[in-house]
Amino acid sequence: MRLTPLLCGAAALLLTVPAQAATGRSLTLKPTHGGALLTGTLSVSKADELTGVWSSVGRARLMRCSPSCQVVTAVPVPGTLTLNDSTGYRIVLGGTFRAGQKVSLVLRYRNAQIVNLSATVAH
Repeated sequence: MRLTPLLCGAAALLLTVPAQAATGRSLTLKPTHGGALLTGTLSVSKADELTGVWSSVGRARLMRCSPSCQVVTAVPVPGTLTLNDSTGYRIVLGGTFRAGQKVSLVLRYRNAQIVNLSATVAH
C-alpha cells in the first residue's frame, strides 16, 4: 500500500482546520515600580489558558491576585479576559519602559497557539 496519497490527504485536512483566533484589544502597559502591568482585553474563540507572555525584555510573570498576588503557570481565558490592576489575574513585565513606547508581545496559549501583539506604554 502506498502511503503518499494517505499522507497528502492528512496534510491537506490539517491545513484546512481553522485556527483558533486570538486577539488583544487596546493593550497598554501601565508603568509600575520596576516594570509594567499589562492592561486591556484578550479574546479567544473558545476557552483556553494563557501559558506564557514574552517581550523584548524577557518573560512576563503571570499572576493570580485573590486576595494577594502569587505567580501561576497559566491564566484561564474563558473567551474574554480583562486585565488591569483590579482584576483577579495580572500580567507583569519587568524592566524599564518609557511613556509612548511600543512593546511587542508574544503570547502562548495552552492549545499551542502563539499570538504576536503589541502594547503601548501609558503616560
